[in-house]
This record gives sequence, C-alpha cells and structure tokens, in this order.
Amino acid sequence: MKKSTIIILVVLALLVIWGVTGYNGLVTMDENVSGQWSNVETQYQRRADLIPNLVSTVKGYASHEKETLEGVVEARSQATQIKVDAPEKLAEYQKAQGAVTSALGKLLAITENYPDLKANQNFLELQAQLEGTENRINVARTNFNNAAKNFNTAIRRFPKNILASLFGFEKRAYFEASEGAETAPQVQF
Repeated sequence: MKKSTIIILVVLALLVIWGVTGYNGLVTMDENVSGQWSNVETQYQRRADLIPNLVSTVKGYASHEKETLEGVVEARSQATQIKVDAPEKLAEYQKAQGAVTSALGKLLAITENYPDLKANQNFLELQAQLEGTENRINVARTNFNNAAKNFNTAIRRFPKNILASLFGFEKRAYFEASEGAETAPQVQF
C-alpha cells in the first residue's frame, strides 16, 4: 500500500474512534442527567409517602389546625399528579412542589405555637424525617443541576457539538427555584 493510503486510513480510524467514544460519552452524560432527575423524583415520592403519616399523627393532636393540615394534603395531592414528560412540564412540576414546601412550612411553624404538639415523640420523629427529606430533596436537585450543567456544557463545546447535533442530543432544563423562593417566609407568633 501507498504511504498516503495508510495515512488516510489511520486518520479515518482515529475519526471513527473519536466519534464512537464521543457519542458514548454523551450517552453516558445524558443518562446521568436522567438518573439524577429520577433521584429528585424519588425524594419527592419519599416526601409524598411521609406526609400522610405526619398528617395522621398530627391530626390526633391538632384538630384546631385542621385547615393547615388539609392544605398540606391538598398540596401533596396536586404535586403527585403532575408528571414531567416534557421540558415545559418542569415549571409546572416545580410550582406544585413549591406549594408542598409552603404548606409544610406552615405545618412546621405550628409546632412553635402549640407546645403540646412539640412534646409528642411521634410528631418529633416524623418532623425530623420530614426535615431530612427536605434536605435530601435539596441535595438531589443540586446533583441534577450539576449533571445537567455538565451535559449541556459538553454538547455545546466544539467538537462534541457536531456529534450532539448529528445524533439529536438537546440541552436539558435546570431545576430552578420557584418564584418568590428568594424571600424567606415570615413566621409570626
């Protein structure tokens, strides 16, 4: 074989290897973003499963706060009905989850107003689990956003942007704070 034919074959082989490894890397990153979103949904499901237990326990001690408890149940119900199957559904999903967070904030605030609730060991345990779940949700959201950022950066950088456009990899949406989240809720006694 001629020397120029060998050089062309080597260059083509290197391009094919680059294309395959680049494509596989993008697939791995895309799956990581999906996996991280699944972790966010898992934490929301944990919270949704925990709320009925919390409400049942608190109802026995806080019949005078029935309205607050019903607000938590209603917010949870609405949040579990929304499925994120398209990027535009993410904002609706975030809004529903924000309503749950707001309702839970009101519920947790009543513990300061009613010491008899605070004294109940079951309530304290469930409250601690709920606070832990909120922290887990925050960590899962952060991990999701980091994975989405890494993926989005990779598909926009040259030369992988060529592979991304050839194979239809699209930018992933970030999880953003709901409107008004930058303002701390006021707790008044």
